[in-house]
Amino acid sequence: MTSDPNFTGAAGPSTEELIFDATEAQRRRRPSRIERVGDHLKREWQLYVMLIPTILWLAIFLYKPMYGLQIAFKDYSVFRGVEGSPWIGFEHFQTLFGNDQFLRALKNTIVISFYGLIFGFPMPILLALMFNEILKQTFKKTAQTIVYLPHFVSSVIIAGIVITAFSPSAGIVNTMLGWLGIEPIYFLTKPEWFRPIFVGTGIWQEAGFQSIVYLAAIAGISPTLYESAVVDGASRWQMMWKITLPSILPTIIIMLIIRIGNMLEVSFEMIILLYQPATYETADVVNTFIYRQGIQGGQYDLAAAAGLFNAVVAFVLVMTANAISKRYSRTSLW
Repeated sequence: MTSDPNFTGAAGPSTEELIFDATEAQRRRRPSRIERVGDHLKREWQLYVMLIPTILWLAIFLYKPMYGLQIAFKDYSVFRGVEGSPWIGFEHFQTLFGNDQFLRALKNTIVISFYGLIFGFPMPILLALMFNEILKQTFKKTAQTIVYLPHFVSSVIIAGIVITAFSPSAGIVNTMLGWLGIEPIYFLTKPEWFRPIFVGTGIWQEAGFQSIVYLAAIAGISPTLYESAVVDGASRWQMMWKITLPSILPTIIIMLIIRIGNMLEVSFEMIILLYQPATYETADVVNTFIYRQGIQGGQYDLAAAAGLFNAVVAFVLVMTANAISKRYSRTSLW
């Protein structure tokens, strides 16, 4: 028995009480979200100052024009303006889906984008893998320069080269066909030839430059993986399949998601430069339809409805592709 007169015989605080008190004290000392954001801004204010021009550009050129999307739901008149034009609901969308030209353009957009995805998307990957296997640096740099160059050439010049190459009178393609005894073909007036020419031109112009992303991903692979594979007796082919491709797979998936999101964004400039009324059957796409209806025809509200539909479909595609990728491969944009 204790001789302390103040002792009451009551037990001290339990372990649970001590833990609870410590947690509460820590929670009271922890800064709020606003305080944490403020501290972060004070530490990294230089970075946010550098972001201001980009934010202003996005706000002025991307977000502010969204105000005009409402004309897709109005009987828009240039004289009445956006606010003065009456609302008509989804009438323009009903008109679009009853318009044979729009349905044809939508079909062509999907088909051309699908061809570009099937034949165009793997090409930068193949180029990157081939460049990675080249051991002679002089040849490697020369080849890379040659395949990168078309990306930096104006679309107008690229279209001029294509038109000249496929010319029935002096084009290199018809000249070679003449050597084989085949009559000249005016390819750019044949609807059945437009899609292969357009997709092939896009691959030639962009595949080399797009391979830079995959080359950068390959450069990030640890050399020790290849060294271990060499010790185990693996060939170059086996190392490519077992090390290189699996290592760059997350990059491939991210680029695929972005490509799927842009499926309806077929190269507008190249189509305008290459197509003509004789090839509308297979060459007319949603963007050229919007151009003819909105700019040339003055139907700004109908063109806005077509553009909004295009954007919504692209949003749904990228969200779906991202969700599927996140579920099955654990790789996603967000």
